[in-house]
Amino acid sequence: MEKRIIDGIEIETGSGNVFADLDLPDADKLKIKSGLVIEITKAVRKLGLTQDEAARRMGITQPKVSGMLRGGFANLSERKLMDCLNRLGYDIEIKVKPAATPLGHLMLAIA
Repeated sequence: MEKRIIDGIEIETGSGNVFADLDLPDADKLKIKSGLVIEITKAVRKLGLTQDEAARRMGITQPKVSGMLRGGFANLSERKLMDCLNRLGYDIEIKVKPAATPLGHLMLAIA
């Protein structure tokens, strides 16, 4: 991260991953999960589903839907979140390619 001083105020540019900036473990996975939850939230709104309807459609409980829509996704795996999106009528493509660096990374691209 880059630090600059502008008008006497120290500004620190983020990395693009707030979870990494906060030094949280598994920051790449957290970023992907949060992106999936954002897409699920958009889908539920676009489809005009109630939490009960969304829960039935996604195959999870209404309290889990409520928690998810409020940003709580720690109890749900990436695979389960992808399954939820599939059940809401979304396709998911996974692309694997050689990394430009010795250690690869995870990335979520939304079309």
